[in-house]
Amino acid sequence: MAKRVFLIVLDSFGIGAEPDAAAFGDEGTNTLGAIAGHPAFHCPNMGRLGLFNIDGVTVGQKDPAPLGAYARLQEQSMGKDTTIGHWEIAGVVSPEPLPTFPDGFPPELIADFEAKTGYKVLCNKPYSGTEVLKDYGEQAMAQNALIVYTSADSVFQVAANEALVPVPELYRICETARRMLTGKYGVGRVIARPFVGDCAANFKRTTNRHDLSLKPPRDTMLDLIRKAGLDVISVGKIYDIFDGQGLTEKIKTTGNTNGIAFTQALQTRDFEGLAFINLVDFDMLYGHRRDVAGYAAAATEFDRFLEGFLPGMREDDILMVTADHGCDPSYTKTTDHTREYVPWLVYGKHVCPGADLGTRLCFGTIAKTICSYLGVDASTLDGQSAWDEIRC
Repeated sequence: MAKRVFLIVLDSFGIGAEPDAAAFGDEGTNTLGAIAGHPAFHCPNMGRLGLFNIDGVTVGQKDPAPLGAYARLQEQSMGKDTTIGHWEIAGVVSPEPLPTFPDGFPPELIADFEAKTGYKVLCNKPYSGTEVLKDYGEQAMAQNALIVYTSADSVFQVAANEALVPVPELYRICETARRMLTGKYGVGRVIARPFVGDCAANFKRTTNRHDLSLKPPRDTMLDLIRKAGLDVISVGKIYDIFDGQGLTEKIKTTGNTNGIAFTQALQTRDFEGLAFINLVDFDMLYGHRRDVAGYAAAATEFDRFLEGFLPGMREDDILMVTADHGCDPSYTKTTDHTREYVPWLVYGKHVCPGADLGTRLCFGTIAKTICSYLGVDASTLDGQSAWDEIRC
C-alpha cells in the first residue's frame, strides 16, 4: 500500500519553557500546563498516544502503555515565530532571528508604502490584533486608511475593513508590501487582516486572512518529497508559510473545525506522501487572546477527532502531532508567542508503541524521520532521524 504521513501542527501547543526562555522574556511559560487543569480540557486520546509521558510534562496521568512513540523537541532556531518554527519542522534551522520592529517600521518605509499603495497608514507600532481594531478601526474607516501594525514576531500586518477595501485589493496591497520587505526589512510574514463591522463595539476579523511569507532559504522536506515524485498536500496556512514552495496541492481552511474536517476527508483519499496540516485557532483565537477556556476546548475538539481518526488509519499510515512554538494563554506579561518545547507524538502500525525518545534538539527530527519513512534522501536537512528507534 501507499505510504502516507499525516503531520498535524497544533499551532502554538507548547509543553513548557525551553532552557533559554528567559532570554525571550518567557521564563516559566507552559501552554499545556495552563490548559490541562481547566474543566473544558479532556484529552484521553492524546494521553493514550503518550502526551503526558513526555519528558518534563507534569500534568495529566501518564499512560502505563502508550500507543505511540513520543518525545519533547527543543527548537534550535533563534526565534519563536510561526515561520521559522515550521521551517525547522521541515528541516531548515534559522541560526539568525528574522527582523522585528519593536518601535514600529521606519518612517521612510511607511512613506514609500503609502506612495506605492495610495493609502494612508495608521498605527505603525506593536499591537494586539483585536485591540488595534478598537483603537484605530473607526479612524481607518473615516479616512479610508490602512492599519499597519506588528508584534514581537517578525510580521507586517495590514488591517482594513472589507466594506471599504475589498479582500482582493487588500491582498494586492500586501503583495506590494511583500515585494518591499526584503533585506534588513525582510520580515517573516506579511499578513492581510480583513475585518468587518461599523464601529469599535462590533469590529471583527474575518477568516479571509492571508499570509505572504518569505521563501525558505533552501530546500525543505517539502521540496525533497515532491522531487521524489510523491504528494505534498497542505491543509490550512501551510501553503502561506512556505509560499507554496514544495507543495503539490493546497487546501484552504477557515479554522480548526474546518481543518479537522478536511483532514478526515483526506484519510479516505488515495495519495502517497505527506499531508501537512496546521490548526491555527489554538494560536490565533486562543493563545494570543489569552483565552485559557477556549484553548482547552480546542484541545478537546482535536482529541475527539483522534478518536475516529486513529481506527481509520491504513496499514502504512503514520500520524504525527506536534507544534511550532508556544503561546501560553495564561501568560499575561505579553500576548506574544512563548519560547517552549513542543510535543511530538507518532502513531501507526509500523511504530513501536511506548517508544520514549526523551528530549531531542531540533524540530528537524520530524523532517528527517518522515523522509526516512518515505525513502527520500534528506541528507541536506537539519536534524537527526528517529525512524530506526521507533520502527517495529
